[in-house]
Amino acid sequence: MMRRFEDARILMYSHDTFGLGHLRRCRTIAHSLVEDYRGLNILIISGATIAGAFDYRARVDFVKVPSVIKLRNGEYTSLARHIDLHETLKMRQSIIRHTAETFQPDIFIVDKEPMGLKGEVEETLTYLKSRGTTLVLGLREVMDAPHLLEAEWKHNQVISKIDQLYDTVWVYGPPDFYDPLVDLDVPETIRDKMKFVGFLQRSVSHEAASEHVPDGDYILVTTGGGGDGADLVHNVIHAYQQDPTLQHKAFIVLGPYMPAKQRAKLVKKGSKIPYIQVIEFDNRMEELIAGAKAVVAMGGYNTYCEILSFDKPALIVPRIAPREEQLIRAKRAAELGLIEMLLPEEAEDPIRLAEVLKRLPERAPPSQSGKGEGMRLEGLVHISEIVGEWLDDRENEQLPAVAE
Repeated sequence: MMRRFEDARILMYSHDTFGLGHLRRCRTIAHSLVEDYRGLNILIISGATIAGAFDYRARVDFVKVPSVIKLRNGEYTSLARHIDLHETLKMRQSIIRHTAETFQPDIFIVDKEPMGLKGEVEETLTYLKSRGTTLVLGLREVMDAPHLLEAEWKHNQVISKIDQLYDTVWVYGPPDFYDPLVDLDVPETIRDKMKFVGFLQRSVSHEAASEHVPDGDYILVTTGGGGDGADLVHNVIHAYQQDPTLQHKAFIVLGPYMPAKQRAKLVKKGSKIPYIQVIEFDNRMEELIAGAKAVVAMGGYNTYCEILSFDKPALIVPRIAPREEQLIRAKRAAELGLIEMLLPEEAEDPIRLAEVLKRLPERAPPSQSGKGEGMRLEGLVHISEIVGEWLDDRENEQLPAVAE
């Protein structure tokens, strides 16, 4: 029996400056919650340029704020080149605040950036706290190398602000895989608010199928948003060029953020090899992963959850700069025997990469090769239970007192 709440509202915030990770994570959580609870409405604030390229279930919608893009050196710039960054941030901040005031959420979930991009969510957090909204910070199981995260957070006094403002910190991974705040000076009060909910399980949507699923067996090569994925795709194609005995079909998805020049070059290169098929983007990656014999990826959070959810043998070639998040995740997963990992410079050797690709489809899936830990995909179930309890409490508080 599906529970029903009278007009419960959740607002989510996803800053999205590079790639699709934050938006896809928010959307997964939102879809799972509206499936579990009738009468629940969810609004996602997103800065992703292609927020509208995904479909959203009934009772899940998004508000798009002007996009800011992150350059490779870690600096930000407005997507609309003629508007300066300061003005774009002012617009974003005002839309976020106005949305919160109008929507009046019961719960506000902020993805990864505790105070938002350049602090743009801080005043909204303060406002909602004064109104009794439950404030949640959602963190990936790996944020970044501790020294990099500490430098970033110290500068803006983020830890003391998390302590003052947030009611709960959800970690989207199991406690035995990795601690996102490892080696940081975190007060006990924050540790007490932390809940390791588990990885977020992915499933195939039953509404409409991807038009791209290839016939027969294939290895899927995906770089997520693709903004920094050209090297990996180039190395895979190079391995096929150099080793004619590599004959597994490779299905390559470039990602919507790959620069057009690189994209054209890789499409052309790939078209010369009969075993390779290249497409630009598919908004139903889950189906492509579900249908694959094996997966080659960079190891961002969402792709990693999909590899575990669909139990696929995988090779991860992580990005190692400017953030070390993918490297840390891949090392830990390789240590647990869940995936195979090559560093970017190792993947540049076409013969070495070809050897790994040839063995990959025969590799045991994570459920058989791993040491059991780090596999649990209970995040959505746990989030649903927590949210259900909060909304129950809220409804009970609002019930009129019975006259004596």
